[in-house]
Amino acid sequence: MFGSSVLELAIGLTFCYGTVALIVATLQEALAAAFRLRANTLLAGIKSMLNDPRFDALAQMVYAHPLVNPHGNGLPVDERHLAARPSYIEPAQFAIALIDSIQRAPGDFARLGADIDAVSDPQVRRALHALYARAGGDLERFQALVAGWFDNAMERVSGAYKRRQLLISLLLSLLLAIMFNIDSISLFRTLWQQPQLAAHIDAVPGMLDAATLDKLWALPIGWTTFPPVLDSSFALQAAGWLITAATTLFGAPFWFDLLQRAVQLRGTGARPEETPRTLPAAPATVVPAVPLVQVRTSPALPAASET
Repeated sequence: MFGSSVLELAIGLTFCYGTVALIVATLQEALAAAFRLRANTLLAGIKSMLNDPRFDALAQMVYAHPLVNPHGNGLPVDERHLAARPSYIEPAQFAIALIDSIQRAPGDFARLGADIDAVSDPQVRRALHALYARAGGDLERFQALVAGWFDNAMERVSGAYKRRQLLISLLLSLLLAIMFNIDSISLFRTLWQQPQLAAHIDAVPGMLDAATLDKLWALPIGWTTFPPVLDSSFALQAAGWLITAATTLFGAPFWFDLLQRAVQLRGTGARPEETPRTLPAAPATVVPAVPLVQVRTSPALPAASET
């Protein structure tokens, strides 16, 4: 009974946390698409990399290049008039676009050093000169060095984007926990006392659909009285909301992997008791009857005659 209660408790909690994390991830993707967060983050990263915050110099020339922005009109006046904003740029294509934006005579690597001198920003000019000197007169090597410079800059941008997304995820999950009263402490207590409430969870959901939400609402979550009373128990309830919000930072794949293992463990059932194995009795060996050997004695010698 103890093992069964613990298993049902684990299944209920992991399903709840995984479903909430899946809802949060879906909302994040919708927000990212609606507000073009990836494209705007990439644009901000290139503006910072090329030191062009007003988008009127080298960053504007790069975004006008068809290798970087093939859906644009090639004439961006400012970032508000960008017809399209890419969400991803291949480093090699960025390098070619940047070199084409700098070069006055395309393909003439000998004059590229003089073209770099015409770059207005001193920091960008210094960085390009350093890469140009390391290229040793090889245009392909110079393009590879520029692509590596772009990769390093985008790694920092990606780190900042992930940290911001984690904060958004935490806020969204906290909002969901408050709206639907997903209190981890109360959920733990209820499932521990009534583990059968998680018996309907028999598989890992493949997607966020109505069936998954129905299984979530079948758990002991939601409001019974609203608004809550601001007393000592409310502090414990708020702590339960924070715990629920923190669990979404692990991501839905983490929780659903645990759920799959727990469901498989429940499906195996209890292990039957092992009985001691005894060796089978050896069959009796039938010894064939051996006929008795009759010992024939020599005939008695005649008694010696008396002389």
